[in-house]
Amino acid sequence: MSGLLTGAAERRPISSPEALDALVGQEIAVSSWLQIDQGRIDCFADATGDRQWLHVEPERAARGPFGTTIAHGFLTLSLLPVLLDAAVEFQHMKMGVNYGLNKVRFTAPVPVDSRIRVRARLLASEPLPEFEGTPGRQIVWQLTAEREGSTKTVCVAETVSRRHWGNGHVHHA
Repeated sequence: MSGLLTGAAERRPISSPEALDALVGQEIAVSSWLQIDQGRIDCFADATGDRQWLHVEPERAARGPFGTTIAHGFLTLSLLPVLLDAAVEFQHMKMGVNYGLNKVRFTAPVPVDSRIRVRARLLASEPLPEFEGTPGRQIVWQLTAEREGSTKTVCVAETVSRRHWGNGHVHHA
């Protein structure tokens, strides 16, 4: 996925739970841009069964309220972890899982061929019990997706993940 991101956003390194804790309350990273083309929208429609015309019928959507097809809100939401990963590098991480969502709002449509990015604000970092002898944190992020050329955000989500640091290979779940 990272090969599809454009721009030269620098990944923010986070080397330990303590380094993460020091960043609570701050906007810590902004991702590169990711283009949302019709192929991505169609794949999402196929995967979810949501083939509403305003997403997958360009001719009909051109006459609709947005003047073109738009991305599913849940497509935008599903891309937030990828965009966060493009912006933040958890160094020495042993395992990371998405734990849930506290709040989500789709604040504006994402027209086809738009580019989006995410701004990541760290809201909380709470200690977890050790996993295989490694320290962990439950992390709450405010992820704000922006559309290039627009002053209005397209999605604001409060996400919760769990991560454990340690030596060795990273396991994503």
